[in-house]
Amino acid sequence: MNEGRTVFAQLMDFFPRYEFSQCVERYQGNYRMRQLSCYDQFLGMAFAQLTGRESLRDTVTCLKALGSKLYHTGFRGSTARSTLAEANEKRDWRIFADFAAVLIQQAKPLYAQESFGVELEQAAYALDSTIIELCLSLFPWARFRHYEAAIKVHALLDLKGNLPQTVFVTPARCHDVNILDRLSFEPGAIYIFDRAYLDFVRLHLIHRAPAFFITRARRNFRFRRLYSRAVEPTSGVICDQTIRLKSFYPLHGYPDQLRRIRYGDLQHSHRLVFLTNNFLLPAAQIARLYQCRWQIELFFKWIKQHLRIKAFFGISENAVKTQIWIAIGVYVLVAIIKKHLRVDTKPYEILQVLSVSLFEKMPILQAFSRNSPALEEADFSNQLKLFDL
Repeated sequence: MNEGRTVFAQLMDFFPRYEFSQCVERYQGNYRMRQLSCYDQFLGMAFAQLTGRESLRDTVTCLKALGSKLYHTGFRGSTARSTLAEANEKRDWRIFADFAAVLIQQAKPLYAQESFGVELEQAAYALDSTIIELCLSLFPWARFRHYEAAIKVHALLDLKGNLPQTVFVTPARCHDVNILDRLSFEPGAIYIFDRAYLDFVRLHLIHRAPAFFITRARRNFRFRRLYSRAVEPTSGVICDQTIRLKSFYPLHGYPDQLRRIRYGDLQHSHRLVFLTNNFLLPAAQIARLYQCRWQIELFFKWIKQHLRIKAFFGISENAVKTQIWIAIGVYVLVAIIKKHLRVDTKPYEILQVLSVSLFEKMPILQAFSRNSPALEEADFSNQLKLFDL
């Protein structure tokens, strides 16, 4: 890398410009553009994400203070607050959603060999959602309850690397199970989710994909046992059964056999009942896979702590979705850079280093060196740990 270039400019070397331009052309993002291109908009919002800006005015003030450094980083348009605000309000958010999907596809093979605690050949995904609360008076389009407003972010997390495979942003009223209708299931992959997604018609579609699912049974679950397998008492598995649904509508929705596993969690004194269509994996491994579903809960907590997706720079639906998708794109771009540079540093530490060295003129690897004062002086002891890479 050229020592005369800023760290931000070196980061943008990993930015796939051609793929981004295709996303822009798809939605005519630069149509009648005068002052701020889509690329400049992404750079400005990425700067806000990487440096932890609290508002649009804060972002623009800091950008103007950098002076000529902006040009050498890649900025070509105006950095006025009104210009950036108008771009967020009116420019189609699907540009950045499609671009985030491109980055996700580029990052997936880089993390294909990562371990998540369970030795597994096929891909494993965890599906869940989180609610982001909004002010009803500012965001009336996101009405959730009588006095509340909120949106819901659904994520399909690839457990190998803890990277989002698919993300959906919906109104908070959208029930979680409806997201299953928008997914295309990878043959042979394992999908893990909680009881909110328990719908036997949709589960049968996963079964016919053909893919595998692991979920939990409800308390009023009615079934007919066909036969039982022998279990190892020390593994925590209480029973391993092959069953068929008994109630009329569930049986009509899922006419095939299911596997029911009852597992005793000795650590928390809980007994859990799992349902799956996978008859090949050991019962104890099925239980461990469901335990890995907790990674998506940590993922949501992590992005809420370290990305700017709780305080929004615009009040329209388009501005909110634009900010969320750019945040996801920045997150995945950092993950790609981590692999390409072979940096043995956690993503949180990378973001912290970038926040103070983004416009320093130094080789980018020097910024992430373990001998760097930025890493030695930082205190990470009270931060949530999601990645141990």
